[in-house]
Amino acid sequence: MPVTLYGIRNCDTMKKARNWLDSRTIAYRFHDYKAEGIDRASLSGWCAALGWETVLNRAGTTFRKLPDRERQELNEEKAIALMLANPSMIKRPILDFDGALTAGFRPEVYETVFGN
Repeated sequence: MPVTLYGIRNCDTMKKARNWLDSRTIAYRFHDYKAEGIDRASLSGWCAALGWETVLNRAGTTFRKLPDRERQELNEEKAIALMLANPSMIKRPILDFDGALTAGFRPEVYETVFGN
């Protein structure tokens, strides 16, 4: 079954997720937002499945450094536009395991997803 891990190479949370997958010899494709970008269709699908509030990383410095006017009155379309312009604002990692999506890395969630 295809596994794709979306994120940014040098993110500490990404390193934890990759190490978790590697230690269990789970094959995956890594998609780096910074190197490969991300398309509107993918983001829209993730927001539909997980909720834009989950996909948007409000805790990161990129979001926190936005001017107040850009952070106010957020809705799905505005959030998607922000994430397209600044992929660092996308929650990391997004794991796509044969169409099933998870956002963020928690070992217990990955254990459930992969049945390990």
